[in-house]
Amino acid sequence: MNADGLYREDVFTDQRVGTVRRLVPVRADGSDDPSRAVIFIGQATVMTPMGSLPLSFELDASDLAGAVARFGAAAQQAIEDAARELQELRRQAASSIVIPETGSAALKGMGGKGGIQLP
Repeated sequence: MNADGLYREDVFTDQRVGTVRRLVPVRADGSDDPSRAVIFIGQATVMTPMGSLPLSFELDASDLAGAVARFGAAAQQAIEDAARELQELRRQAASSIVIPETGSAALKGMGGKGGIQLP
């Protein structure tokens, strides 16, 4: 572990929408380190047709009240980013399907009827 990069973690939740994690920088002896900024991380879970999707996102805030106030907008942005990333993964998966030409070496011994070959 990096003794210069330690944080104490406090967790806050409304038990409904999500969780805010406050990461307070500390020194190796456990005392607060005021030379580094406190970090706030939001966490939420979104239900999708394929199951739950956990999201984690940074909250640009200097205190807990600010983190809570920014939670909704940051969660919405994280949902939109995740949806775009899933669409891109689907697009990449769809474009990776290779259909060999009739009579190609891949079809020798298969009767030359064509087929789908995954890379």
